[in-house]
Amino acid sequence: MLIVVPDDSPPAMAGTPALDRLRRVGEVRVYDSDATDPNVLRDRLRDAEVAVNIRGRTRFTADVLGACPKLRLISIWGTGTDNVDLKAAAARGVTVTNTPGANAVAVAEHTVALMLAVAKQLGSADQAIRQGGWPRNLVPQLRGKRLGIIGTGLIGREVAAMARGLGLEAVAWTFHPDAGLAAKVGFRYVGLDELLQTSHILSLHLRATPETHHFLSQDRLALLPPGAILINTARGSLVDEAALVDCLRARKIGGAGLDVFETEPLPPGHPLTTLPNVVLTPHAGGMTPEVIQIGLAMAVENIENFLKGTLTHLVTPP
Repeated sequence: MLIVVPDDSPPAMAGTPALDRLRRVGEVRVYDSDATDPNVLRDRLRDAEVAVNIRGRTRFTADVLGACPKLRLISIWGTGTDNVDLKAAAARGVTVTNTPGANAVAVAEHTVALMLAVAKQLGSADQAIRQGGWPRNLVPQLRGKRLGIIGTGLIGREVAAMARGLGLEAVAWTFHPDAGLAAKVGFRYVGLDELLQTSHILSLHLRATPETHHFLSQDRLALLPPGAILINTARGSLVDEAALVDCLRARKIGGAGLDVFETEPLPPGHPLTTLPNVVLTPHAGGMTPEVIQIGLAMAVENIENFLKGTLTHLVTPP
Protein backbone atom coordinates (compact mmCIF):
# COMPACT_ATOMS: atom_id res chain seq x y z
CA MET A 1 0.00 0.00 0.00
CA LEU A 2 1.31 3.43 -0.97
CA ILE A 3 0.59 6.20 1.55
CA VAL A 4 1.42 9.74 0.41
CA VAL A 5 1.78 12.86 2.52
CA PRO A 6 1.63 15.43 -0.30
CA ASP A 7 1.93 18.68 1.67
CA ASP A 8 4.10 18.47 4.79
CA SER A 9 5.11 22.12 4.45
CA PRO A 10 6.12 23.49 6.87
CA PRO A 11 7.05 20.08 8.27
CA ALA A 12 4.74 18.54 10.86
CA MET A 13 4.91 14.82 10.07
CA ALA A 14 8.67 14.53 9.51
CA GLY A 15 10.62 12.92 12.34
CA THR A 16 7.59 12.08 14.48
CA PRO A 17 6.50 8.81 16.09
CA ALA A 18 3.40 9.03 13.89
CA LEU A 19 5.56 8.75 10.77
CA ASP A 20 7.32 5.67 12.17
CA ARG A 21 3.91 4.17 12.94
CA LEU A 22 2.70 5.01 9.44
CA ARG A 23 5.66 3.21 7.89
CA ARG A 24 4.55 0.03 9.62
CA VAL A 25 1.31 0.26 7.66
CA GLY A 26 2.76 0.60 4.16
CA GLU A 27 5.18 2.40 1.87
CA VAL A 28 5.23 6.11 2.76
CA ARG A 29 6.23 9.10 0.64
CA VAL A 30 6.44 12.46 2.35
CA TYR A 31 6.71 15.68 0.32
CA ASP A 32 8.00 18.69 2.23
CA SER A 33 6.93 21.33 -0.27
CA ASP A 34 3.60 22.98 -1.06
CA ALA A 35 0.89 21.14 -3.01
CA THR A 36 -1.50 23.99 -3.78
CA ASP A 37 -0.85 23.55 -7.51
CA PRO A 38 -3.42 20.90 -8.59
CA ASN A 39 -0.99 19.51 -11.17
CA VAL A 40 1.60 18.93 -8.43
CA LEU A 41 -1.00 17.33 -6.18
CA ARG A 42 -2.21 15.03 -8.96
CA ASP A 43 1.33 13.91 -9.72
CA ARG A 44 2.06 13.14 -6.08
CA LEU A 45 -1.16 11.20 -5.54
CA ARG A 46 -1.41 9.41 -8.88
CA ASP A 47 -0.49 5.98 -7.46
CA ALA A 48 -1.50 6.54 -3.84
CA GLU A 49 -4.12 4.46 -2.05
CA VAL A 50 -4.05 6.69 1.03
CA ALA A 51 -3.39 10.42 1.31
CA VAL A 52 -2.55 12.11 4.60
CA ASN A 53 -3.60 15.76 4.28
CA ILE A 54 -1.56 18.12 6.46
CA ARG A 55 -2.40 21.60 5.12
CA GLY A 56 -5.89 23.03 4.61
CA ARG A 57 -4.73 24.98 1.55
CA THR A 58 -4.25 21.69 -0.33
CA ARG A 59 -7.47 21.24 -2.27
CA PHE A 60 -8.82 17.81 -3.18
CA THR A 61 -11.12 18.88 -6.00
CA ALA A 62 -13.21 16.65 -8.23
CA ASP A 63 -10.55 16.99 -10.95
CA VAL A 64 -7.76 15.96 -8.59
CA LEU A 65 -9.76 12.99 -7.31
CA GLY A 66 -10.58 11.96 -10.85
CA ALA A 67 -6.87 11.77 -11.66
CA CYS A 68 -6.17 9.45 -8.70
CA PRO A 69 -7.99 6.18 -9.51
CA LYS A 70 -6.25 4.17 -6.79
CA LEU A 71 -7.07 6.56 -3.95
CA ARG A 72 -9.24 4.97 -1.25
CA LEU A 73 -8.78 7.21 1.79
CA ILE A 74 -7.97 10.82 2.64
CA SER A 75 -6.93 11.07 6.27
CA ILE A 76 -7.02 14.74 7.28
CA TRP A 77 -4.85 16.06 10.09
CA GLY A 78 -7.24 18.61 11.51
CA THR A 79 -10.95 19.22 11.75
CA GLY A 80 -11.75 21.34 8.70
CA THR A 81 -12.87 19.55 5.55
CA ASP A 82 -13.67 22.52 3.32
CA ASN A 83 -10.60 21.74 1.17
CA VAL A 84 -12.08 18.40 0.08
CA ASP A 85 -14.94 18.00 -2.40
CA LEU A 86 -16.81 15.56 -0.17
CA LYS A 87 -19.53 14.81 -2.73
CA ALA A 88 -16.95 13.98 -5.39
CA ALA A 89 -15.05 11.82 -2.91
CA ALA A 90 -18.19 9.90 -2.01
CA ALA A 91 -19.07 9.44 -5.67
CA ARG A 92 -15.65 7.90 -6.33
CA GLY A 93 -15.72 5.73 -3.22
CA VAL A 94 -13.00 7.71 -1.43
CA THR A 95 -13.40 7.72 2.34
CA VAL A 96 -12.54 10.92 4.23
CA THR A 97 -11.61 11.08 7.92
CA ASN A 98 -10.44 13.87 10.21
CA THR A 99 -9.19 14.44 13.76
CA PRO A 100 -11.89 16.32 15.68
CA GLY A 101 -10.96 17.71 19.05
CA ALA A 102 -7.21 17.32 18.69
CA ASN A 103 -6.70 21.08 18.52
CA ALA A 104 -9.73 22.23 20.53
CA VAL A 105 -7.88 23.36 23.66
CA ALA A 106 -5.05 25.00 21.70
CA VAL A 107 -7.39 26.98 19.44
CA ALA A 108 -9.54 27.99 22.39
CA GLU A 109 -6.46 29.26 24.23
CA HIS A 110 -5.41 31.19 21.12
CA THR A 111 -8.91 32.67 20.91
CA VAL A 112 -8.69 33.93 24.48
CA ALA A 113 -5.17 35.26 23.83
CA LEU A 114 -6.47 37.29 20.89
CA MET A 115 -9.35 38.63 23.00
CA LEU A 116 -6.89 39.89 25.60
CA ALA A 117 -4.41 41.22 23.04
CA VAL A 118 -7.04 43.27 21.22
CA ALA A 119 -8.88 44.49 24.32
CA LYS A 120 -5.68 45.48 26.10
CA GLN A 121 -4.15 46.96 22.89
CA LEU A 122 -0.99 44.95 23.41
CA GLY A 123 0.20 45.09 19.80
CA SER A 124 0.03 48.86 19.42
CA ALA A 125 1.49 49.42 22.91
CA ASP A 126 4.44 47.16 22.14
CA GLN A 127 5.09 48.89 18.82
CA ALA A 128 4.83 52.38 20.33
CA ILE A 129 7.31 51.59 23.10
CA ARG A 130 9.78 50.12 20.59
CA GLN A 131 9.55 53.43 18.71
CA GLY A 132 10.29 55.46 21.82
CA GLY A 133 6.74 56.19 22.94
CA TRP A 134 5.04 55.60 26.26
CA PRO A 135 1.29 55.14 25.56
CA ARG A 136 -1.06 55.28 28.54
CA ASN A 137 -4.38 54.43 26.91
CA LEU A 138 -7.36 53.39 29.00
CA VAL A 139 -8.34 49.84 28.07
CA PRO A 140 -11.43 47.84 29.09
CA GLN A 141 -11.64 45.12 31.68
CA LEU A 142 -13.18 41.88 30.46
CA ARG A 143 -14.90 40.83 33.68
CA GLY A 144 -18.63 41.39 33.40
CA LYS A 145 -18.55 41.82 29.63
CA ARG A 146 -20.62 39.62 27.31
CA LEU A 147 -18.91 37.12 25.02
CA GLY A 148 -21.00 35.97 22.07
CA ILE A 149 -19.96 32.60 20.66
CA ILE A 150 -21.18 31.55 17.23
CA GLY A 151 -20.81 27.78 16.96
CA THR A 152 -20.66 25.49 19.99
CA GLY A 153 -18.68 22.56 18.68
CA LEU A 154 -15.60 21.27 20.47
CA ILE A 155 -13.71 24.56 20.19
CA GLY A 156 -16.62 26.88 20.89
CA ARG A 157 -17.49 25.05 24.10
CA GLU A 158 -13.85 25.18 25.26
CA VAL A 159 -13.87 28.95 24.70
CA ALA A 160 -17.08 29.22 26.74
CA ALA A 161 -15.53 27.28 29.59
CA MET A 162 -12.37 29.42 29.58
CA ALA A 163 -14.45 32.59 29.43
CA ARG A 164 -15.98 31.78 32.79
CA GLY A 165 -12.53 32.00 34.35
CA LEU A 166 -12.21 35.55 33.05
CA GLY A 167 -15.58 36.54 34.46
CA LEU A 168 -17.18 36.91 31.04
CA GLU A 169 -20.86 36.19 30.50
CA ALA A 170 -20.99 33.64 27.68
CA VAL A 171 -23.95 33.46 25.33
CA ALA A 172 -24.08 31.46 22.12
CA TRP A 173 -25.87 30.75 18.89
CA THR A 174 -25.45 27.65 16.72
CA PHE A 175 -27.30 25.75 14.02
CA HIS A 176 -28.05 22.86 16.36
CA PRO A 177 -28.35 24.08 19.98
CA ASP A 178 -27.88 21.62 22.82
CA ALA A 179 -29.51 22.74 26.08
CA GLY A 180 -27.74 20.00 28.05
CA LEU A 181 -24.35 21.17 26.80
CA ALA A 182 -25.14 24.78 27.66
CA ALA A 183 -26.12 23.85 31.22
CA LYS A 184 -23.00 21.69 31.65
CA VAL A 185 -20.50 24.24 30.34
CA GLY A 186 -22.18 27.33 31.75
CA PHE A 187 -23.51 29.41 28.87
CA ARG A 188 -26.92 30.04 27.38
CA TYR A 189 -28.28 30.20 23.86
CA VAL A 190 -29.86 33.38 22.51
CA GLY A 191 -31.16 34.48 19.13
CA LEU A 192 -28.56 35.49 16.55
CA ASP A 193 -29.66 39.13 16.32
CA GLU A 194 -29.64 39.50 20.11
CA LEU A 195 -26.18 37.96 20.29
CA LEU A 196 -24.80 40.30 17.64
CA GLN A 197 -26.44 43.40 19.13
CA THR A 198 -25.38 42.80 22.74
CA SER A 199 -21.95 41.11 22.64
CA HIS A 200 -18.88 43.09 23.64
CA ILE A 201 -16.74 40.33 22.12
CA LEU A 202 -17.84 38.09 19.25
CA SER A 203 -16.00 34.82 18.58
CA LEU A 204 -16.59 32.67 15.48
CA HIS A 205 -16.42 28.87 15.60
CA LEU A 206 -18.40 27.61 12.60
CA ARG A 207 -17.24 25.25 9.86
CA ALA A 208 -16.64 26.64 6.38
CA THR A 209 -19.51 25.49 4.17
CA PRO A 210 -21.52 27.13 1.38
CA GLU A 211 -24.12 27.94 4.04
CA THR A 212 -21.62 29.80 6.22
CA HIS A 213 -19.76 31.71 3.48
CA HIS A 214 -19.68 35.37 4.58
CA PHE A 215 -21.89 34.40 7.52
CA LEU A 216 -20.74 37.62 9.15
CA SER A 217 -21.92 39.83 6.34
CA GLN A 218 -21.94 43.61 6.07
CA ASP A 219 -25.50 43.70 7.47
CA ARG A 220 -24.60 41.48 10.43
CA LEU A 221 -21.42 43.43 11.15
CA ALA A 222 -23.60 46.54 11.32
CA LEU A 223 -25.51 44.99 14.23
CA LEU A 224 -22.44 44.86 16.48
CA PRO A 225 -22.32 47.57 19.16
CA PRO A 226 -19.67 50.33 18.94
CA GLY A 227 -16.46 49.16 20.53
CA ALA A 228 -17.18 45.46 19.98
CA ILE A 229 -14.27 43.12 19.29
CA LEU A 230 -14.38 40.37 16.67
CA ILE A 231 -12.29 37.22 17.06
CA ASN A 232 -11.99 34.68 14.24
CA THR A 233 -9.94 31.51 14.72
CA ALA A 234 -12.22 29.36 12.56
CA ARG A 235 -12.11 30.10 8.82
CA GLY A 236 -11.57 33.33 6.90
CA SER A 237 -14.51 32.70 4.59
CA LEU A 238 -16.95 33.17 7.48
CA VAL A 239 -16.41 36.95 7.34
CA ASP A 240 -16.97 39.45 4.55
CA GLU A 241 -13.39 40.72 4.81
CA ALA A 242 -13.90 43.89 2.76
CA ALA A 243 -16.87 44.87 4.93
CA LEU A 244 -14.83 44.15 8.06
CA VAL A 245 -12.01 46.42 6.86
CA ASP A 246 -14.52 49.22 6.31
CA CYS A 247 -15.95 48.75 9.83
CA LEU A 248 -12.51 48.77 11.42
CA ARG A 249 -11.34 51.83 9.49
CA ALA A 250 -14.46 53.76 10.48
CA ARG A 251 -14.17 52.52 14.11
CA LYS A 252 -17.71 51.15 13.90
CA ILE A 253 -16.30 48.28 15.94
CA GLY A 254 -13.42 48.47 18.36
CA GLY A 255 -11.04 45.94 16.90
CA ALA A 256 -10.42 42.42 15.66
CA GLY A 257 -8.16 39.48 16.42
CA LEU A 258 -7.75 37.31 13.34
CA ASP A 259 -5.95 34.02 12.88
CA VAL A 260 -7.64 33.15 9.57
CA PHE A 261 -8.22 35.04 6.33
CA GLU A 262 -10.05 34.73 3.03
CA THR A 263 -6.68 34.41 1.26
CA GLU A 264 -3.83 32.63 3.04
CA PRO A 265 -1.04 33.50 3.43
CA LEU A 266 -2.28 37.06 3.81
CA PRO A 267 -1.01 39.01 0.76
CA PRO A 268 1.63 41.71 1.44
CA GLY A 269 0.06 45.13 1.79
CA HIS A 270 -3.38 43.74 2.58
CA PRO A 271 -5.59 46.46 4.15
CA LEU A 272 -5.81 44.50 7.40
CA THR A 273 -2.05 44.92 7.88
CA THR A 274 -2.43 48.71 7.95
CA LEU A 275 -4.99 48.91 10.75
CA PRO A 276 -3.79 49.63 14.30
CA ASN A 277 -6.87 48.08 15.94
CA VAL A 278 -6.22 44.59 14.56
CA VAL A 279 -4.05 41.76 15.88
CA LEU A 280 -3.03 39.25 13.20
CA THR A 281 -1.62 35.73 13.57
CA PRO A 282 -0.76 33.30 10.72
CA HIS A 283 -3.42 30.56 11.12
CA ALA A 284 -1.39 29.24 14.03
CA GLY A 285 -4.05 28.72 16.69
CA GLY A 286 -3.70 24.96 16.60
CA MET A 287 0.07 24.85 16.24
CA THR A 288 1.36 23.39 19.48
CA PRO A 289 3.59 20.36 20.08
CA GLU A 290 0.71 18.69 21.89
CA VAL A 291 -1.69 19.20 19.00
CA ILE A 292 0.83 17.87 16.49
CA GLN A 293 1.41 14.70 18.46
CA ILE A 294 -2.24 14.03 19.28
CA GLY A 295 -3.56 14.96 15.83
CA LEU A 296 -1.00 12.99 13.82
CA ALA A 297 -1.55 9.94 16.01
CA MET A 298 -5.29 10.21 15.37
CA ALA A 299 -4.73 10.59 11.61
CA VAL A 300 -2.61 7.42 11.55
CA GLU A 301 -5.08 5.58 13.77
CA ASN A 302 -7.85 6.49 11.31
CA ILE A 303 -5.83 4.79 8.56
CA GLU A 304 -5.23 1.69 10.67
CA ASN A 305 -8.91 1.44 11.53
CA PHE A 306 -9.92 1.98 7.91
CA LEU A 307 -7.81 -1.01 6.92
CA LYS A 308 -9.38 -3.07 9.70
CA GLY A 309 -12.85 -2.13 8.50
CA THR A 310 -13.68 -0.22 11.70
CA LEU A 311 -13.96 3.39 10.56
CA THR A 312 -13.25 6.17 13.04
CA HIS A 313 -13.93 9.89 12.63
CA LEU A 314 -15.64 9.44 9.28
CA VAL A 315 -16.59 12.63 7.46
CA THR A 316 -19.79 12.29 5.51
CA PRO A 317 -20.66 14.42 2.48
CA PRO A 318 -23.22 17.19 2.95
